[in-house]
Amino acid sequence: MFAIMGGFAKELSNSMSSLEVVFFRNIFGVILIGYMFFKTPIKQKGGKPFLLFFRGFIGFIALLAFFYNIAHISLADAMTFAKTAPIFTAFFAYIFLKEKLNIYGWIALIVGFIGIVLITQPQGLSFSKTDFLGIFSGVGAALAYTSVRELKSYYDTKSIVLSFMITGTIGPLMLLLISPYIGVEGFDYIFAEFVMPHGMDWFYIFGLGLFATMAQMYMTKAYGETKAGIVGAVSYSNIVFAIIIGLALGDALPNVLSSLGIMAIFIAGMLVLKK
Repeated sequence: MFAIMGGFAKELSNSMSSLEVVFFRNIFGVILIGYMFFKTPIKQKGGKPFLLFFRGFIGFIALLAFFYNIAHISLADAMTFAKTAPIFTAFFAYIFLKEKLNIYGWIALIVGFIGIVLITQPQGLSFSKTDFLGIFSGVGAALAYTSVRELKSYYDTKSIVLSFMITGTIGPLMLLLISPYIGVEGFDYIFAEFVMPHGMDWFYIFGLGLFATMAQMYMTKAYGETKAGIVGAVSYSNIVFAIIIGLALGDALPNVLSSLGIMAIFIAGMLVLKK
């Protein structure tokens, strides 16, 4: 579902900014989850409002970086950057939640870092904007996913998802409103002007919102049910689907170094599973 969502986002990026894509991605979810709230009352004890806000805010920022990369690099590379999140999640769960991280987990961090270097292929010590945003999309998502492990004891899954999607709707809307009054050169991943969707854009928006919301629901529920590292490792199937969908949308096949990087990050995810 996340890979299909990425495909819709890539198509939308041909006619609007990644910031606007994030807005439509989330407003659909707010409406759908809000309807679920209305139909099925929730039971939760609450008590962690700041952590709930943090999950929503950091998830929104990571999503901005992810969608910008979808628009500017191949879907496979953008998805692979994002899928470094389970590796970082295992590390953050070790630090903040005191989950066990054995030798396999530490090796996974090293292998995952090698994979990142192979994909970015930096010239000297120089990384591109999409490289930095790709790494941040993984780190930011990892912080968001780790917080879900703690929040699941206090909030219903729908509440956690809704907090993220409300933040991801209000945030882009505010940025879109102030963008005409701010210089956007070099910061086009944060500021952009609104473009009215037309024609097939509305179909892509519907597909984007539907698959994003369902994927978010399943992901949040999964992270609440078992160890973060296990769920993250299983989700590496996203990369395979992203390569297939990307090829269908016109992406080139990953080169040799990128392919090795993708394999290294996949192996790192499997090592995390052994923790």
